[in-house]
Amino acid sequence: MVKKIFIEIPTWLGDAIMTTPAIENIIKSFPEAKITLLGSYVSTEALKNFENIEKVIIDDSKKAGSRYLNLIKLAKKVGKVDIAISFRRSFSSKLMMFFIDSKKTISYKRYTKKEIHQVLRYNDFINRKLNLKNKAGDLKLNFTPFSYKKPTLGLNPGATYGSAKRWYPEEFAKLATKLSKNYDIVLFGGPNETAIASDIEKILVKNKITNFQNIAGKTSVSELIEKIAGLDLFVTNDSGPMHIAAAFKIKTVAIFGPTKFTETNQWNNPNETIITKNLYCAPCMKRKCPLGHHDCMKLIKAEDVLKTLGEENGGKEKL
Repeated sequence: MVKKIFIEIPTWLGDAIMTTPAIENIIKSFPEAKITLLGSYVSTEALKNFENIEKVIIDDSKKAGSRYLNLIKLAKKVGKVDIAISFRRSFSSKLMMFFIDSKKTISYKRYTKKEIHQVLRYNDFINRKLNLKNKAGDLKLNFTPFSYKKPTLGLNPGATYGSAKRWYPEEFAKLATKLSKNYDIVLFGGPNETAIASDIEKILVKNKITNFQNIAGKTSVSELIEKIAGLDLFVTNDSGPMHIAAAFKIKTVAIFGPTKFTETNQWNNPNETIITKNLYCAPCMKRKCPLGHHDCMKLIKAEDVLKTLGEENGGKEKL
């Protein structure tokens, strides 16, 4: 009988959220097992409320001292488990997993080169390694949505991976200005994304828009999830917050440039619209545009989003 399971989740928030259908299937297959969860602070904060989680360990192995020794110490913190699972492929992860006291140890592996959604890759990995046949369900985050007083639009101009994934603040601001008649506006962003949110705020102030709030860099992970979960509309780059919105099936316009929307768009959200220009050079999967023009994002305009929303709402969001 499986009594204890260790799970290492991805460092990036979006990737961690995309493991949740697979984690749900692990819990369904071993309902009596207690889980120890390890990952970055952001990732573990997002997933810590899953049922069956007994202990959460934050990966602080990059702190002072030898990272390799720190990884071994992390492994020792886990204790004895029946199954140790990692959703990561890095050398550091493999090293840590080697030192975990587990009857069975499995590390993430991609089983096909075909373009399939990352959620399916994670779920397929679990099915194959644990001899299961579970389908991938919805993304899941165990938080209660925030209750806004009025219809609210969220804008997420950041993307932790790199500048190539970021749509332009001028276009976000133009969009917000046009939609401020129908929605209150909330600007989201992490601690390193306050500058781009501030750029949008300055334009909104210049345009005399007052029904907005800029909470970039001011929320905990829990607050970020709850406030995105309560939105009526979300416009976002390919990012962790995009996947938060997917978990709650929020109406979303997702802006894609250099990344593969076939692999990382919102999973099982029927309320998502993807906007991309499908250029010859995309998806390049680079952190910065290797050609220097960044046309995959630069050619996307606020009008493209407004047109999409106008078509869906019978022309409500017209220029």
